Amino acid sequence: MDAFRLLELLILVAVLVGFVGLLLSRNLFLKVLAMDVMGSAVVALFVLVAARSGLQSPILTAPLAPGAVAAPVPMADPIPQAVILTAIVIGLSIQALLLVVITRLARIDPSLDLASFDAGRLDRGGRR
Repeated sequence: MDAFRLLELLILVAVLVGFVGLLLSRNLFLKVLAMDVMGSAVVALFVLVAARSGLQSPILTAPLAPGAVAAPVPMADPIPQAVILTAIVIGLSIQALLLVVITRLARIDPSLDLASFDAGRLDRGGRR
């Protein structure tokens, strides 16, 4: 098995571990952590797929001498890189927002168990 396939397999395992953690965990903090593991694994998969050899980064180089002709070199597409950077920033902001909400919910119930936040068990003030 080559290194590329092994990395794909490890990333798939990380996605599955995050998904199982999201489904089976009853603690809200652990659910956010599992969601972050899944998001990071997906970003790592995109980075792995984009890491092909033979492509040059689309960065301007020094100007050529007058009359010189540059050899054509296949360039990497910068649009998927920008999309992945945007996904990383959005994922980080969602995680920060969820952690702030969980911190506020920890004042009601420090165990952060999902069953303790059942809508029928809390009054309007957020107390039991």
